[in-house]
Amino acid sequence: MGLQENTKYGNVWENAQMQPGESGGVDAADIMKPEPHRILKVTHETKAEFTFRVEFPYASKNGQFCMLSIPKVGEAPISISGKGDGWVEFTIRKVGRLTDGVFELHEGSSLYLRGPFGHPWPMEEFAGADKHLVVISGGTGLAPVRTTLNYFYDHPEKIADLYLIAGFKDVSGALFDEEREKWAAAEHFHTIYTLDDSTAPGFETGMVTAHIDKIPFAEFGDNYHVAIVGPPPMMHFSALGCLKCGVPEDKIWVSFERKMQCAVGKCGHCKINETYVCLEGPVLHYPKAKTLFD
Repeated sequence: MGLQENTKYGNVWENAQMQPGESGGVDAADIMKPEPHRILKVTHETKAEFTFRVEFPYASKNGQFCMLSIPKVGEAPISISGKGDGWVEFTIRKVGRLTDGVFELHEGSSLYLRGPFGHPWPMEEFAGADKHLVVISGGTGLAPVRTTLNYFYDHPEKIADLYLIAGFKDVSGALFDEEREKWAAAEHFHTIYTLDDSTAPGFETGMVTAHIDKIPFAEFGDNYHVAIVGPPPMMHFSALGCLKCGVPEDKIWVSFERKMQCAVGKCGHCKINETYVCLEGPVLHYPKAKTLFD
């Protein structure tokens, strides 16, 4: 089964230069209408985080998101955490009315989606046989970068090596057990899994920022990039930690899903200064993103 581009959304995620409120020539009513998609599988990652595999015939790029909804309940932006032929996955944390409703769904139920939206990770810049990639994630921030990690796991020829620092509050909140194991076992992956203030086999202790100086940035020359995903304070201080280690600002990328509601630059809810996060994000270059942190 081949994947097709979802032309319903035109160039909304390709052209962030459009005027706010425009939708790239796509009918506004159509672009705001969610479509039902059948749930194929539900994986209980933790007590509070489930991964939903959903039928999805459209192509997506690493780092993009969809708007997920339940009629008469609500809608929220959720990053695509996995993808395959005819399906995508969303790893969702139970935090409110909408996610409470989503957690009651099961295989065969319908989940309503719009998308995919957003600027993806710059894979063409990350990839290269002589390039290094550093990924720093906090909590469920591992989900938006999971497709990128799996891409480079499956294609070791596309990268020199990959350094991953993944932090969790405690071991009960650690996501993707099987994948973390396979990433740790890969020769071209160097992994640090850490818990904020507790201990468990296979984990170090401390915030992700406590481990950034273990990355051999000086050995990389100019051939590397850093991707940071997590809560805004975590991304802010992780970026500062990288800068302290000599990483130039233009080597850093973050995923910034702040207060997005419409995903197409119409409502203005995600606007910070002159930036519409839904149009220019969620993946943003740090020289731009540093002005958006609270």
